[in-house]
Amino acid sequence: MINIKNHKQQQIFDPWSYLGPKRRRLLDESWAGLFQREILHELPVHKLACYFDSGFGRPSKELYTSLGALLFQQTNDLTDEEACQQLAFNIQWHYALNLYEESDAAKYICPKTLWTLRSILTENSIDVDIFDAVRNKLAQVFKVNTDDQRIDSVHIKSNMRKLGRIGIFVSGISKFLRNLKRSHRGRFDAIENGFEVKYLSEKGKRSFSMIKPSDSHKTLSEVSNDLHCLVEQFKDCSDVTGMDSYKLLVRILNEQCNVIESGKETEIEIKKPKDISSDSLQNPSDPEATYSGHKGQGYQVQIMETYTKTEDEAEKAQTLNLITHVEVEQSHKSDANALIPAIEETKEQGLAPKEVLADSLYGSDENCQTAKELEVTVLSPVMGRKKDKDINLSEFQFNEKGDVVRCPSGNSPIKAHGKKSRHSACFNRRHCSKCCNIRGCPVKKGEKFYYLRYTDKELRVAIRRAYEDTDEFIDRYRWRAGVEATMSEYDRRTGVKQLRVRGLQNVRFCAVLKAVGINIFRATAVRKALIGINNKIFANNYIFSLVKEQVLRIYDYVSRFLSNFGKIYDCERVF
Repeated sequence: MINIKNHKQQQIFDPWSYLGPKRRRLLDESWAGLFQREILHELPVHKLACYFDSGFGRPSKELYTSLGALLFQQTNDLTDEEACQQLAFNIQWHYALNLYEESDAAKYICPKTLWTLRSILTENSIDVDIFDAVRNKLAQVFKVNTDDQRIDSVHIKSNMRKLGRIGIFVSGISKFLRNLKRSHRGRFDAIENGFEVKYLSEKGKRSFSMIKPSDSHKTLSEVSNDLHCLVEQFKDCSDVTGMDSYKLLVRILNEQCNVIESGKETEIEIKKPKDISSDSLQNPSDPEATYSGHKGQGYQVQIMETYTKTEDEAEKAQTLNLITHVEVEQSHKSDANALIPAIEETKEQGLAPKEVLADSLYGSDENCQTAKELEVTVLSPVMGRKKDKDINLSEFQFNEKGDVVRCPSGNSPIKAHGKKSRHSACFNRRHCSKCCNIRGCPVKKGEKFYYLRYTDKELRVAIRRAYEDTDEFIDRYRWRAGVEATMSEYDRRTGVKQLRVRGLQNVRFCAVLKAVGINIFRATAVRKALIGINNKIFANNYIFSLVKEQVLRIYDYVSRFLSNFGKIYDCERVF
């Protein structure tokens, strides 16, 4: 049965009056005060309520409390047991969730309930709804300017062991044999006894961890043959082929080996490491984790945030740098594919940027052109490097149509024309053959002329590369470095780089809610700075009012004195 408390309803008497003024002020200025005032009633409990019956069954835990507890758990990187203890005894959690009742029904939740609620949120992407609700509310309350934003990715790891190729084979076979023994004992008994001793006994498992490097190729060939034998033995058994562990065996075989059939014999050839795809299985315990040649095994999180172009520390402290977009991906995905979805998602929420700072991977010409259609400017270095001795295409002069008007040596082409996105210019052979820059020049010798051929894309890239050397680009692009501090804070405060869960959905749940926590912590710091300024203004106004009151009193006293004195003696003589 659904249990939802209306937190917008006011109390006749303050339920927190038992707190002293100092402790109450600390709570009001902390993240707990911000959460209770602005965020608590914005949590999307209606998304969770539809999974409970409105009139049947035992009442659920209060849904605002449940969502808040799951959010605080990820923000503080707590286990289920630790989260239950914090909800039971931490006064900041009570204040944030407006739990003023001293009862187990209000302040106690068991780990099993946390587990069940987390499963519902994970499977139905309600964590994304929580992020959207909190982000939009903070953007509204703090009037966040989203014109300038920056994007980057951070590599994270799930709770899995790093395995070599032998470890992947052995772990996959062991997992399959355990599941087969549990679910289909008759088919398990039909397997050779050597498999159980080798892959299920502790002694057999330890033997694989003590292999010498010189024997690794022999062992790898042995385990690959064992894996192929199991795949072939059960390929016609429908009840076995439907098992997830059997599908992993087939995946390992396809990704790591080449099956060569010659007549009646079958040879298993181990693929070279360079021939194995980056989206291959890294550990059977987490089939969705992949590999990045730059960062390793695991997942990655795309983060886009706002920033402020100012050197004034006071102004920085009063401006909220808000994380506007979070997306969890497999590690092998390229950053080049993350920019446009981030822009489109923020645009749907009314938080679209006008300029985005990014690494070179994000700034492909295709991304820049697509972002331009979305009215967004992408500022990013161009991939690759220009050779110092070469003449860049941007050193030529062009007209509005993109045709060459003059070369760097001052020579004009005999003719120039363009067709669709391609352009060409013909230069005099006599001029070009005597030019001292001909070796590094993109103009090439032809039958009748020296030709310069280029496309619109090459021209745009050349112009961007030339712009990178200007002081204007350096001054604009220097703000991108601030996103690295965000990634450090993201890991340092929430422990996002080493999670306790496995699987893409579970990893996404943790990473997204931890990003919500960062937004809350940042908003709290800004709110505290603004409160300090308001208190200072209030104090100055209060002191001014006291001085003004004293001056008025003195003026009134002097006026009455002079008035009485004038009755006795002529005031004009006194003055």
